[in-house]
Amino acid sequence: MKRIWTSSVCAIAVLCGTDALAAAPSSKTGNSSREAYYRCRSTSGQPLYGDALPQGCQGQDTEVLNDRGMVLRLIEGEKTRVEREAREARESTVRKERETKAQRDHVLNETYLTVADIERLRDQRLDLLAGQYRLTEQNIASLKERQSRLEKQIARFRPYNTSPNAPPLPDHVAEEMVNTVNSLKVYQETLTKNRAEQQQLTAAFASDIQRFKELKGIR
Repeated sequence: MKRIWTSSVCAIAVLCGTDALAAAPSSKTGNSSREAYYRCRSTSGQPLYGDALPQGCQGQDTEVLNDRGMVLRLIEGEKTRVEREAREARESTVRKERETKAQRDHVLNETYLTVADIERLRDQRLDLLAGQYRLTEQNIASLKERQSRLEKQIARFRPYNTSPNAPPLPDHVAEEMVNTVNSLKVYQETLTKNRAEQQQLTAAFASDIQRFKELKGIR
């Protein structure tokens, strides 16, 4: 039978400490000890004890006691668990940032001898991105020319031409226009992405150069 003490036994336990728990009913056999009691404070602050987990201890920090009133372990409550997980997440973030910084410093020290080495690699990568950018611009110009040609062609057909003798728009012409417009959209997005990559690359190398100078004591 479960026993929960919330009033008289709790009051005695508060006044007398673990002796009250030792004197409380126990199901121990002989001199052996077992995890016999639970102790917590309810949401209202009332101390609760029991030889089974009291209802009011659900979600609260709860101590598991042996029959001598000694704390064997702690069952985390919801608030404690959330706080612990948040703390561990922060510590993990700090640890990863520290490891990333150490790895970056190692690479900078092992890869480059001078600032000029870093600048040379930066310029090579920027030149590559700039070449891709120019090629994309050429493709866009070509697609715009095709789009202009198709627009003139489409203007001869219904429903864009209101003449009663105008023929209906051929499917292959409509399909070509759709493909052209979609390709233009893709290439425009590629240009936007390329510009962002160039900016990010420039900023990353600027940061690397600054950190390299710090590591080497260069002003």
